[in-house]
Amino acid sequence: MKYMLLIQQGDTPTPPSDEWDRLSEAEQKAIYEAYQAVNQTPGVTASDAWLEPPEAATTVRVQDGKTLTTDGPFVAIKEALGGYLFFEADDLDAAIELASRIPAARLGGAVEVRPTVEW
Repeated sequence: MKYMLLIQQGDTPTPPSDEWDRLSEAEQKAIYEAYQAVNQTPGVTASDAWLEPPEAATTVRVQDGKTLTTDGPFVAIKEALGGYLFFEADDLDAAIELASRIPAARLGGAVEVRPTVEW
């Protein structure tokens, strides 16, 4: 089964930010290494880019045939998507185990695990 893991950054310190700068060099290195280990897990197809913060987003809706755009998402910042990856796994338990290794899950964010549908 293929799963999409949606990484919600929440309060996770990410570069470049003051919160990231307050981490020691060793802490920063450990976070990078943890993400690298997740991306190198067999079955993982990692995204090749990080997402800009939610403030950089544009939300598009169509109402009555008119395209409406709004700056930013309509979600709480803690729920904003920070990145994603796909994981081919035997079962949900394997996907949950991988999600638990993503630094955002333990540093103030969350990881949503969602099965994909093949068309």
